[in-house]
Parts: sequence; structure tokens; C-alpha cells
Amino acid sequence: MAAPAATVDLSAALITTPVPIGHWLAILPVAHCITLGAVLLMLRGYPRLQAWLAIPGLAALALIDAALLAKVAAEGPLTMVMGRWLPPFGIAFTVDLFGALMAFTAALAALAGGIYALADIGESGRKYGFFPLLMLLMAGVTGAFLTGDVFNLYVWFEVLLISSFGLVILGSERQQIDGALKYAVLNLIATTLFLIGVGILYAAFGTLNMADIAAKAADLRGTAPLMTLASLFLLAFGMKAAAFPVNFWLPAAYHTPRITVSALFAGLLTKVGIYALIRVMVMLLPVERQELSLVIALAAAATILVGALGALAENDIRRLFGYVVISGIGNMLAGVALGGLGGISGAVFYALHSMVLMTALYLAAGEIARRGGGFSLSALGGLYRQSGGFTALSLVLFLAACGLPPFSGFWPKVILVKASLDLGAWWLAASILVGGFLTTIAFGRLFLLAYWRPAAIALTPSGPRWRTGLPLAALTALVVGFGILPEQLLALSQSAAAGLADPQAYLHSVFPVGGAP
Repeated sequence: MAAPAATVDLSAALITTPVPIGHWLAILPVAHCITLGAVLLMLRGYPRLQAWLAIPGLAALALIDAALLAKVAAEGPLTMVMGRWLPPFGIAFTVDLFGALMAFTAALAALAGGIYALADIGESGRKYGFFPLLMLLMAGVTGAFLTGDVFNLYVWFEVLLISSFGLVILGSERQQIDGALKYAVLNLIATTLFLIGVGILYAAFGTLNMADIAAKAADLRGTAPLMTLASLFLLAFGMKAAAFPVNFWLPAAYHTPRITVSALFAGLLTKVGIYALIRVMVMLLPVERQELSLVIALAAAATILVGALGALAENDIRRLFGYVVISGIGNMLAGVALGGLGGISGAVFYALHSMVLMTALYLAAGEIARRGGGFSLSALGGLYRQSGGFTALSLVLFLAACGLPPFSGFWPKVILVKASLDLGAWWLAASILVGGFLTTIAFGRLFLLAYWRPAAIALTPSGPRWRTGLPLAALTALVVGFGILPEQLLALSQSAAAGLADPQAYLHSVFPVGGAP
């Protein structure tokens, strides 16, 4: 049922005071990505120049996001409104700690991928637009993390999907076209479901501003079809995040593009789906999340176990890592199902860890192929003898993916297991632990076959290149740092979770005087 229309003095909705300079930080990351992407597109005839402009541009994006994160952490959520119209009439970018953390971590992963691309993406790939598409992808990812409007969340999903389609088929090989088709069909279905949900949401609330929806949800709970909305959003975002039972598209698609593209997709795209799910289900529809918690928990447990078992069965390293991505999504879903400070902070921590780790794992897969001659476990061997340093980096990443101490994957799993046991959901805690155990076996098999087993043929030693070694080493250092010194990231994750569970600061940022209309 649509909310009754209210008589509104539109003249009072116009901004009449200057916007504080610091609030421009809310839109600067997206504006930076779009502007740089347009410049790189105009330089498509100069592929080498494109690359050397894109890397400083990605570094600048990371610095802008770092400044935004520091401001939000110090002062609380901030809002920037477009077109001089106050919310809920104007389009707002509202940045809280959760969005700022995700945006900054995404920028770090993109910078690492961009540097790796200097060695992985040849001149033809650059001519076909790798770097402009990468900047457009980052515009979509960053916009999704920073927007304060549900319809604009859909718009940024479309932006990142368009750019990701271009990146998937970069090279136009038969395998890439096949992977792109599977990727496109499932994501378009999810996008359609999302758009239907947005339409029902607007009919029920008369607004698409997130803060306005959060303020009005309690009053409309008896008349609006909020359970229908929550179910639609759960299915749509679950498909985008590759949660069970709609996860099959990911391992069928993520192994087909260039390894840099696979790394960026694994690190960023599924996390946008998880971000949207947490934002909508925890902040906007908390009661409906609670009612659907058992369904979400069952999907989480199945996603964890399906991902871990799939990793055990795979022979191609890229597909193996695709199933590890799926298993990680299950752990984040478990946090959404559990709710509360423990569950949501565990999901946020795990998402940040996974963005760094999965990007690094796929970059490591590229190095495995360069040093060993391919991605097939049945043909690989002897990597330990060829490079002890690369073996050590790989082992750190493998242990982190398994959730073993003292690396970054250990702490969010501890938080999620504790939250599960506190609520009496022992079976969910068991699925998290069993999934970690099966993942450990899968990575142990990978290490024994690819690294420890003698090579079937004599390998030519291949020394490190800074373009591939530097980003891999930097991401691995973050994985170690998050594990050994987790206090700061844990505190930020808990603050982000508290802001989602009690969004009063978020609402005050959007409606600073008198609350929501």
C-alpha cells in the first residue's frame, strides 16, 4: 500500500547555505573515477600512456578514500546532496563508517590489480579499453558503497555491471564469451529482481532515500509489504554475491578472463552484493531480517559447505579459488543471519579481509601459471624449488583463506563462531568450522601438488618482476598485518556494525534538524 502523500513546501527543501568543503569528499571518489575514465578513453590511441596515467590515478583514489575514512571515523557520517535539493527530494551521497571502510579497501585492491595489469594486460587489451573500464568499474563499486539512495544503488550496480561485461570479454576468446554469457544472464536476472524491489519500495514509502526509509519503516510495518521486499532483496543480492543456491555462475565465469580481471572481480564484485544486503537488511529492514534469519542462516551454511566441497574437487586453480570466494560469502551471510554487534561486525571484518585476500589469491594464481606453465594442478609441480620467497607468500595467503592464525581470516571466524554459539546456533558454528577444515584440505592439496611435488618437466627459473611481485607482496603484508594487529580493524568493524544497528547518526547526517520528514 502506498504511503499517503504529504503536503510539502518545496521551497523549504532547497539548500540555501553553502555546502561545507569537507562534505565534497563524499562524492570526490566517484567524480575522480569517472573523470579519469573519460580521460583514459580519449587516450585510447596511446595505450602506454593510459597505463602510466591510470596507476597514479588509482593511487590518488586510495588517498581520497583514506581521507574520507579518516573524516568519517573522526566526525561521524557525512552527507552531500546533489542539485541543491534537500533529502528526501534530492539525491544524496551519505557516507558512514561501513561505506568508507569498504570504499577504501576496494581502492587498495584496485591499485594492486592495476599495477599487476602492467605485466598481465598487453597492448591489445589496453587498446580495447582495460584501464578506462577499470576506472568505470571503480566508479560503480565506489558509488554503490557511498550512495544514500536505493535507486542510485541500482544505478551504480548497472555502472559496474556494464564495465565488468567489457572486462570479462577482453580478448574475445571463445571461453571468455561463454563465461560472459553465464555471468550476464544471472546478473541481469538479479538486477531485474532488484529493480522490481525498488519499485515496490517506492510505492510503499514514497521515497528512496535510505535514511528516510529507515525512519519510516516502523510506522509502515503493518501496512506495507515489507517481508515481500526483504525476500526480493535477499534473493537479488544473494544472486549478485553468489550465495547458495544461485552460486553456480561464479566458478563458471571467474576463470575465463585475464587473471587481473578475475582478481578484481573476486575481490570487489561479490562484496558489493554483500554490502547491499547488509545495508538493506540490517539498517532498513531489521525486523524482516530477524524473521528471515533462519532462511539466511541455512543459505549461509549451505554456501560455506558447497564452496569448500567445490574447492576440494577442482583441478583448475582459478575455479578452485572461485569456490573459495563462494565459501567466504557464506561466512558473511552467517553474520547477517546472526545479527547483533557480533554477527554484523564479524561480517564486516570478513568482507574487508576477503577483498584483500581474494585479490591476492588470484594474483598469486597468475604467478603460479607464469612460473609453472598453467593453472592445472595435475600438470604443476616444483614451485618450491623454483622460488622459496613466492612459496612463503603463497603459504601465508593459503593459511589466511583457511582461517588459521595468525592471519586476517582467523579473527572474523572467531567472532562469527562465538556469535553463533551465544545464540545457540551450534550447527551454524559447526558449518563455519567444517568449511574451514575442508578449505584447509583443499589448500593443502594445492600446496603439495603445485609446490612440493617435483616438477614433471624441468622448469626454467623465473625471477620476480616488480609489476607482479610488488602488489602481491603488499596485499600479503596487509593479510599478515590484519592478523597480527587486529585491534584497530576490529574496533572499526564494531563501530560500523553499531552504526548499522542504530542508524541515528546516519539519519542525523541526512536530516540534521528535526529528523526525517
